[in-house]
Amino acid sequence: MSRRRVAVVLFNLGGPDGPDAVRPFLFNLFNDPAIIGLPGILRTAVAKLISSRREEPAKANYALMGGGSPLLPETRKQAEALQTLLAARLASDEVRCFIAMRYWHPLTGETAADVAAWAPDEIVLLPLYPQFSTTTTGSSAKAWRETYRGPGRVRTICCYPTEQGLVEAHAGLIRDSWSAAGHDGPVRLLFSAHGLPEKVVKQGDPYQDQIEATCAAVAAKLDEGWDWKVCYQSRVGPMTWIGPSTEDEIRAASAEGLALVVTPIAFVSEHVETLVELDHEYGEMARAAGCPAYVRVPALGVTGTFIQGLAGLVAASLDRLGTGPGAGYACPGFGKCPRTEKVA
Repeated sequence: MSRRRVAVVLFNLGGPDGPDAVRPFLFNLFNDPAIIGLPGILRTAVAKLISSRREEPAKANYALMGGGSPLLPETRKQAEALQTLLAARLASDEVRCFIAMRYWHPLTGETAADVAAWAPDEIVLLPLYPQFSTTTTGSSAKAWRETYRGPGRVRTICCYPTEQGLVEAHAGLIRDSWSAAGHDGPVRLLFSAHGLPEKVVKQGDPYQDQIEATCAAVAAKLDEGWDWKVCYQSRVGPMTWIGPSTEDEIRAASAEGLALVVTPIAFVSEHVETLVELDHEYGEMARAAGCPAYVRVPALGVTGTFIQGLAGLVAASLDRLGTGPGAGYACPGFGKCPRTEKVA
């Protein structure tokens, strides 16, 4: 009897791999209808304009990281670690992890072709976005449905904001980072997540609610009476975004004479929002505001409990089809909740 083939497809944003890729990456991002909801011709024109205007500032940011994004190499490490765990956990199956990036190579269509050529029996779509948003997981899942033409029964893990391994990994990194800083004064923990326009949340996107659920679970796991707040970074454009902003919370804590521990709560890999925005821009802001200590907690990367949690999500998902959250999370229901979608 042949072994069952299980393809695990990791969804992530993607990032330019060099200076020449910055502009086309930005164009792909802003030409996504999940990001800019204009009709096709207008959206394309706007995407060309925005990518042109933002190319040079973006190149300067990526130059701080060696000219390109580390997101793909980071994701490859996660895929390798996950595949190793799944090979042991699903020993009777043949498991292969694939990477599908939304806005730069390997793009969804490229990965869909690779998966189809491998001819899996089962497919697990696993976003590296723990909290669901129409702008991230929703967009990636839609692109997959539009491009995949191969065999295999499909299930999608739409979110896992309170998954035990995820929560334990965050808590452990926070403890270790603060301990290594060696600062004894009063401190505030900021959970910093990528922001969203307020209108997206008001239309039923569950992202903000799930961010807050993750933060509450991590704070409970710390169990040390931390003073903590949720905040949002990376605001762009004139629209009203969900808040409070990370910048405002950094200034407020600094004015109170509090040290800061800042942890990226929606990012599981290091990339431009952590290595430039958190490390450089916000770090400099905190020091200028007189913050006694600014400690940035690393992204989860290949932290053992996090990868073990992902392996558990994949294994559990093989018992069902369609779209659903990871075990242990009961979504209260939102207008844009993906659970009603049929992807099998």
